[in-house]
Amino acid sequence: MTDSETLRRAQAVRHFNRFYTRHIGALHEHLAKSAFSLTEVRVLHELSRGCAQTASVLGRSLGLDSGYLSRLLTSFERRDLITRRPSETDARQSLIALTDSGHAAYAPLDSAAIEEVSIVLSGLTALSQDQLIAAMKLIERLLGDKPSHELVVLRQPRAGECGWLVHRQAQWFAAQYDWDPSFEGLLARVVADYTQRNDPVREMCWVADQDGMVVGSVCIVGVSTTVAGVRLLWVEPDVQRLGIGTQLLNECVRFAKRAGYTKLTLTTAASLEQPRRLCERAGFRLAGTVAERRFGKDLTVERWELGL
Repeated sequence: MTDSETLRRAQAVRHFNRFYTRHIGALHEHLAKSAFSLTEVRVLHELSRGCAQTASVLGRSLGLDSGYLSRLLTSFERRDLITRRPSETDARQSLIALTDSGHAAYAPLDSAAIEEVSIVLSGLTALSQDQLIAAMKLIERLLGDKPSHELVVLRQPRAGECGWLVHRQAQWFAAQYDWDPSFEGLLARVVADYTQRNDPVREMCWVADQDGMVVGSVCIVGVSTTVAGVRLLWVEPDVQRLGIGTQLLNECVRFAKRAGYTKLTLTTAASLEQPRRLCERAGFRLAGTVAERRFGKDLTVERWELGL
């Protein structure tokens, strides 16, 4: 990445930060009328979630200085907003929880915040609201300290998601491997053929949904009466190695068996580590390799097979 490109991206992030800071400031105007600062409300919110926490856990989750947090909690304790009790697992730590007074103090602040956000969202269509929430979740996922381990649900694609899978995978392989537009054409043909045949008895597509976001996909299509092929196998790079790919491929195997296929095949490039690793774990065997010119590159194309 050139210095000018780095600068452009940094300026874009700063521009968003300024916009969002102004917007959040407007959403928290009600705090000026309350006895609590924004940071105090954040701590109250964290404690209102129901499980007692230690000061060190609170500090890490909220990114607060330990000395500042200690003074804040002492103030809360004097005001009968929190209780402390010794931890059963670590005598050096105290478990902090809201008192009834603490819950009563936080409840109107929480209601006011929800009302203000709802007013903002009401100015957007339902589709725009979904776009906004998806963008926020993506920011959280990409900038989080570690990959999200939230539950992943496999479901059929919703309207527009098959097209998005073509877009996302073509975009990533172009950026990562410099594959040319012919790869996008291949993906588009897979999606077009699958959706037009619309044969749920013999073919199926799944997306991996994590908290409302698509983080992976796979499609199983009929190659012959006895052979099915795995297509569109994909897991977002930032959530790989969490078992999502295995979950997707296992679902393909279960479906292929129910549909009466006797063999499952998958074609990939030798340079792609993730699909090769998933095939090996699922019990596929490498049936053959061939050197081909594909997607503007000289590739070693591998064919993997699994007997059912």
